[in-house]
Amino acid sequence: MNVNENEGRESQGGDGAQVSTGTSTGTTGEAAGIPDAAIPELVIISGMSGAGRSTAAKCLEDLGWFVVDNLPPALIPTMVELGARSQGNVARIAVVVDVRGRRFFDNLRESLADLEAKHVTRRIVFLESSDEALVRRFESVRRPHPLQGDGRIVDGIDAERELLRELRGDADLVIDTSSLNVHELRAKMDAQFAGEEEPELRATVMSFGFKYGLPVDADLVVDMRFLPNPHWVPELRPFTGLNEEVSAYVFNQPGAKEFIDRYSELLQLIAAGYRREGKRYVTIAVGCTGGKHRSVATSEKLAARLASQGVETVVVHRDMGRE
Repeated sequence: MNVNENEGRESQGGDGAQVSTGTSTGTTGEAAGIPDAAIPELVIISGMSGAGRSTAAKCLEDLGWFVVDNLPPALIPTMVELGARSQGNVARIAVVVDVRGRRFFDNLRESLADLEAKHVTRRIVFLESSDEALVRRFESVRRPHPLQGDGRIVDGIDAERELLRELRGDADLVIDTSSLNVHELRAKMDAQFAGEEEPELRATVMSFGFKYGLPVDADLVVDMRFLPNPHWVPELRPFTGLNEEVSAYVFNQPGAKEFIDRYSELLQLIAAGYRREGKRYVTIAVGCTGGKHRSVATSEKLAARLASQGVETVVVHRDMGRE
């Protein structure tokens, strides 16, 4: 099943906001005349049409967030203020904004500046996907892209990607849904938002194969092809980096253990900088040729090191089993 099988239909929705409600507990911030404890936590969900925005929003709704779909960006500060005056009944707000609002980008920039001036903490979640996956999803629901006009679906995708370029660069969390189904996307959202308390930093360590392409949502990329490939060892070839024999082979190679030690130290410096800059999510992509042996074993080691340093960590093996 493609991520958000209804996204193509929903992209044709009207301009009226669709609101869902839920209950939860607080956050921090400060706005004029409003107590710090009353300021709701705010998440803005955006991204490419067909990439899974509605699935992500539904997941937050199920977690107790107050979700507003297709709210005009100019009304976001008003929504936050209303939440702050709800006496704790609306403690977490998620707003879905996208190109259905047409002129929404100028208004969105103004709204974000307004929130910043009021010291409202906000996060942007951006749903990304490849052109091929988006075309396939729109064709499966037999609906046009909201920006294609008289052109092709790919023309609408190109136009939307250009409009969203700046917002994608400002995103706190980018999720590439090209190879995810609905359940896998929900699992990613749960991993980031289900906790009662917000951790300082959350990391996703993702193994991948270079021959299948770089993960587009990677913040850091590690290339493990400097180590010998277990693929060429007949007794190891059928197994993966999760196998103890494969892992032992990888880390008995010259430089392997030293690499883990030094890169883990580097990640401590990077994590400290991310925390200072308010970045809460990081995706570390670890690659080898096929994403089966070296990258898998290294991802497991790095994830264990990060967890021991107090970083909440999720491991994803993108291409394992793809051959």
